[in-house]
Amino acid sequence: MGTSNSWFYWACLSAIFAAFTAIFAKIGIKNVDSDFATLIRTAIILVVLIGVVSLTGKMSNPASLSAKSWLFLILSGLATGASWLCYFRALQIGDASKVAPVDKMSLVFVAIFAFLFLEERPSLQEWSGIALVCAGVLVLALKR
Repeated sequence: MGTSNSWFYWACLSAIFAAFTAIFAKIGIKNVDSDFATLIRTAIILVVLIGVVSLTGKMSNPASLSAKSWLFLILSGLATGASWLCYFRALQIGDASKVAPVDKMSLVFVAIFAFLFLEERPSLQEWSGIALVCAGVLVLALKR
């Protein structure tokens, strides 16, 4: 797989780790408050990322970031935190096999928001795939 397609490799790994996240979290939050569980998860992520960034020599001066980068990284962090809090709460009260697919509706929202805010223009084929994802999520999430 060439470097131009390396995004696909990383995206597949992301999907696999996200699947494990749902399974491990569902097991781990039994008899634990979902917000507290999210705090533990976040602390572990922070420690791991500090290690990775330090060991790979990618640590840089945060003051060198532009105000725009800071603003959008802060907003992204807030959105991630809100997503995780909602995700863990949903996992605590719902089936992982239903919660995880609904969480993947983010793909549909990303396409819509990228169209509106980033001027990305998916093709008709891509919009069709996005619509199929949406339909699939609804089929998986509806009561059986």
